[in-house]
Amino acid sequence: MTGWTWEYEGYEPADERLREALCTLGNGCFATRGALPECAADEVHYPGTYVAGCYNRLTSDAAGHQVDNEDMVNVPNWLPLRFRLPGGPWLTPDTATVLEHRLTLHLSAGMLERRTRYGLGHRRSLVVRQQRLVHMADSHLAALRTEFTAEGFAGRLDVEAALDGSVTNAGIPRYRDLDGRHLTHVHTGTAAPDTVWLRCRTRTSDIRIAMAARLDAGASAAISHEDPRVVQRLSLDLAPGRTVAVDKTVALHTSRDPAISDPLFAAVDRVGRAPGFDELLESQLTAWDQLWRRADLHVAGEAGRILRLHLFHVLQTLSPHTADLDVGVPARGLHGEAYRGHVFWDELFVLPYLNLHFPEVSRALLRYRHRRLEQACTAARAAGRKGAMYPWQSGSDGREETQRLHLNPRSGRWLPDHSRLQHHVGSAVAYNVWQYCEASGDAEFRDTKGAEMLLQIARFWADSAVYDETLGRHRIKGVVGPDEYHDAYPDAAEPGLDDNAYTNVTAAWVLTRTLELLRTLPEPRRRELAERTGLDAGEIEQWEDVSRTLHVPFHDGVISQFEGYGDLAELDWDGYRERYGDIRRLDRILEAEGDTVNRYRASKEADVLMLGYLFAPAELQGLFRRLGLRLDEDTWQRTVDHYLRRTSHGSTLSGLVHGWVLARARRAEAWKFCLEALRGDIADVQGGTTGEGIHLGAMAGTLDLVQRGLTGLETRGRALWLDPVPLPELSSYGFALRYQGHWGIRLRLERGLLEIEVPASDGSPIDVRLPDRAVCLHPGQTGRLVLGE
Repeated sequence: MTGWTWEYEGYEPADERLREALCTLGNGCFATRGALPECAADEVHYPGTYVAGCYNRLTSDAAGHQVDNEDMVNVPNWLPLRFRLPGGPWLTPDTATVLEHRLTLHLSAGMLERRTRYGLGHRRSLVVRQQRLVHMADSHLAALRTEFTAEGFAGRLDVEAALDGSVTNAGIPRYRDLDGRHLTHVHTGTAAPDTVWLRCRTRTSDIRIAMAARLDAGASAAISHEDPRVVQRLSLDLAPGRTVAVDKTVALHTSRDPAISDPLFAAVDRVGRAPGFDELLESQLTAWDQLWRRADLHVAGEAGRILRLHLFHVLQTLSPHTADLDVGVPARGLHGEAYRGHVFWDELFVLPYLNLHFPEVSRALLRYRHRRLEQACTAARAAGRKGAMYPWQSGSDGREETQRLHLNPRSGRWLPDHSRLQHHVGSAVAYNVWQYCEASGDAEFRDTKGAEMLLQIARFWADSAVYDETLGRHRIKGVVGPDEYHDAYPDAAEPGLDDNAYTNVTAAWVLTRTLELLRTLPEPRRRELAERTGLDAGEIEQWEDVSRTLHVPFHDGVISQFEGYGDLAELDWDGYRERYGDIRRLDRILEAEGDTVNRYRASKEADVLMLGYLFAPAELQGLFRRLGLRLDEDTWQRTVDHYLRRTSHGSTLSGLVHGWVLARARRAEAWKFCLEALRGDIADVQGGTTGEGIHLGAMAGTLDLVQRGLTGLETRGRALWLDPVPLPELSSYGFALRYQGHWGIRLRLERGLLEIEVPASDGSPIDVRLPDRAVCLHPGQTGRLVLGE
């Protein structure tokens, strides 16, 4: 690990899946895992290429049930390029002698480089060097340069390049009982002496996919159509010490692409016009240089190097190209098949970062939600509710994609999955709408699509709340909070919990913000909205009442995760750690023992403490005051302590949230959790999950930890609010951001000094608010503010 490279030395089969995920290359439209081109999919390797928003639905038999699953499709493999001495076996690290092997991910260039030295016996060796691009300037192109150098021998080398349509979705062992054959009607053809193509379509969603590959090698290739593959074969003359290169350039199009008519014609045309590898690399460097400038981040030491890798993978999944697409935030990026490529609430951790660098991407991701607003309203009606009930897992069209069953690999049993009861995903959508509009100043989106989403989400919460005469408060029953370990009361016949604190407080926030927005909307627009949605004064009055009377349970002087949480048994944490070591997936451990986490005060991840992640202390206290409740600093500290001792951190998001909250609540312990969040994927702390796809929310969240968490940065009331936290391990850092039309505002914090530089422009001045003062900075000015202790 250096400042701008990520390197792996030596070949370790057990680490290949992890390396493939972390060496994925993408451009926001498609991405390809960092698998070696000479290796086919097996238990060690898993080449996979995924197109943003390309889903397909299949029905499988699981545990005697017919199960529908929609998956992000593993499209045809463009990588294959293998080689051998004539008459010999194909050389791979698993079958040949590997004398040297190195993978280098060049973050500045978006390029993966590999160098392998194969031993051929009798003091002969073959050096293979490859450079791979998934092009960031032209989002439909990828390229692979392979250089062969003979050492100690001369002779011929057979090379075989292919496009492979035989692929399936088979990257997740626990999904292998489910049908993963998503491609059909695979056909191949020849477009030119050096160019071949492959086309196919998905089985049920009927998305047409086309690839075209051009091979440049200074020698003619024989073409063979071996459906579902097309192969280009050539023979190279090698001499000792002389390097021979083969360039493979690939174009990928689907029928979801804008401004094309036929994906096959578009792919063949594009690859035919594509420049050579050197020119592609030059434009790739320019495109990435522009991205790095817009997302400029300076953090010293190991933390800074990891943050740069995280930023790299965020930009490969969600780049400016994403602004033209109808896609959401896949929880595991475009890096693998975990979670089937579905969209969860992870955007809650991603959009706050993007808002201040790539607001056009945030807007596109919110439009994905708006296009599915009608489906969310349909789901609410089907559940007997008004408004919009967004699905916990979303895919192509906004239907609920959460599986009904999930497999516990520890026990081998298929179990009911009730996570679809996590209706708080609607609050996450509303939160992101509000945050985006505050950061970008996009009044048009706020007053149109944003207002429509907020209104329908608020309507759902108000209609879900039932009044309890005994409590004199409204309650929301039968839900699941962020902690997925608790989905029912012990021995209950039905799933769901009552008055999850996170759900109720965020519902109150949504209602409050929606009422605020309705009051400030231009009168003609407010009238339009009311006419279209049937909103009347009586409903607004109900929202006002519910927003002030939602029940938040307490026990032992702390906020209860849900009503009845305080009645649960305490878990023998020390005993379980002694018996099992890693108890992050405590739910699987207990289920395999015939027990359930539902019986215990034990959380998978931050639940109540998520409130401290979303809301600054003053705003959270204000929410509780509006609810007629007192949340002083002592109560919050006790709440933090209570759940800190009872959380197994079975999610990569948990360490992030705890680090964020502890930075203000218990600073001395914050860094341990910040470090866990930083190392979550590179160290694969969840035990094998990173190889199935990176954790995009956690990666973006660590960037936002520096951007908003440690600075206390808020965008509200047309001002930048700052309340920095002096965390010793990250006492010096800087970054650039984009705020309400100002590009490249630079913030730098070092040893109690905050420096803010506003680039010259014809923009308006920026109001900056600190706890003890306010300053106004005009374009072209730099403010240097000494911070108090």
